[in-house]
Parts: sequence; C-alpha cells; structure tokens
Amino acid sequence: MLASRRLAAAILVLAGIGTLFAGELQAEPTVAMGGGSGIILDDEAVCSVTTIGHDGAGRLVGLTAGHCTGAGALVKAEHQPGAGVIGRVAFSDEGQGLDFAVIEFDTDKVIPLRTVGATTIAGTAPAPGFGAVVCSNGRTTGSDCGVVWGNLDYNTLNQSCSLPGDSGGPVTVDDRLVGMNQGRFISIAGIRFDVPCSAPNDPIHSPAYFTSIDLILGEVNRMGGVGAGFQPI
Repeated sequence: MLASRRLAAAILVLAGIGTLFAGELQAEPTVAMGGGSGIILDDEAVCSVTTIGHDGAGRLVGLTAGHCTGAGALVKAEHQPGAGVIGRVAFSDEGQGLDFAVIEFDTDKVIPLRTVGATTIAGTAPAPGFGAVVCSNGRTTGSDCGVVWGNLDYNTLNQSCSLPGDSGGPVTVDDRLVGMNQGRFISIAGIRFDVPCSAPNDPIHSPAYFTSIDLILGEVNRMGGVGAGFQPI
C-alpha cells in the first residue's frame, strides 16, 4: 500500500512538471518595440514606429505615418514576424491630414522600449527652428542627423537621411521626441530635386521632412479614443 502511494505521488509530481514545461513552450513569443523599430502592416507595407507608450486609458500605444496603411491594419514586428500579430491600427488619416496613424499593441506580446539603437526617447519637445540639428531613426537608414532648414506648412525640412521604410520614425533632439519622419521632398516650388541619400553620412540629398509631435498628439487628444492622453514610456 505504501509503495502504491509513493508511485501515485511520483506520477503527480511528474505530471506537474510536464504541465509546467508545456505552459512554457506554449507561451506566446514577445517582441521588443520602440521608436525606430520596423513594422509590417497587413503583410504589405514596411514602416517605422515613432514612439511607444501608454494613453490615458492605460493602453499600450504607438504611432507611425498615416500614409503607410489604413485603419484596421494588422501589425507585425519586422525583426520577429514569427511572433504573429502584435497590434492593430486603431486610426489612420492615410496621409490626408497630419499623416499619422495610431497603433494599439498587444500587451501580452510587446515589450516597450525607450531606447532603440542610438535613439532614446525620454519625453517630447516642440519642433526646433532653423539651424538646429535633429536626428532621425528608421528601419532602413538607422540613425542620422541633419540641420533644420525651416518650415513648409506644418512640415519641418531637415537634412537627415530618409529612405523608403523610414516613414513614421522618430525625429529627436537629444532625448526629446520633436517629430515624426514623413519622407523626403522630391520637388519644391515646382523645382524637381529628387536626390536620394546613398548613406547616412552623405549630406548631398533631397531634404527630409517631419511633422511636429506636438501637432500630432494635439490632434490625437482632440479626436479622443485610442491614443488620447499619450505619454512615451
């Protein structure tokens, strides 16, 4: 009888260990995301995250460029697509307004980062004026810096490198987020100037442009819903 009880106890212990390992094997993979991380939208477009943080309701939220995709698009991590869908685009102006989109991330799958590569985002600040130096970070170019030339409507022209896929990436001054990269100008006042940058350290190229993060967050707050009250982590 004692031997039978010991055998039954051993079986229960082994079953518990097996359940523990099975749970670990079945746990969903997590991915680290932050300003400058690459994302895949609806398995088509590839763009960059501006920043990640929490909105006023505690949701894990990120931003990217509106021309990258429409509302409802499913989001995957470019560097870890095997993790599956990690979020959904809750809103996009599809490039028709300030050119931004709001992403609600899955908190079970995404680990938010303040630092990606050379870019750290510890808060926001107003967009700087002529002569200041800003730095951008995107999934294609990586990190690059350039002088600010001035404003055109609500866009700020600058000489940092911007290539396809960098859209949505952060533009910073030190550790402050000042804008969202939207791309590069190919013509100004009817004069065509389509010179792509060949490398981040090559200054001879068409200027990039970004939209002030203050303008974007102001519009997000005005609309309400997902993203309202957003603060970077």
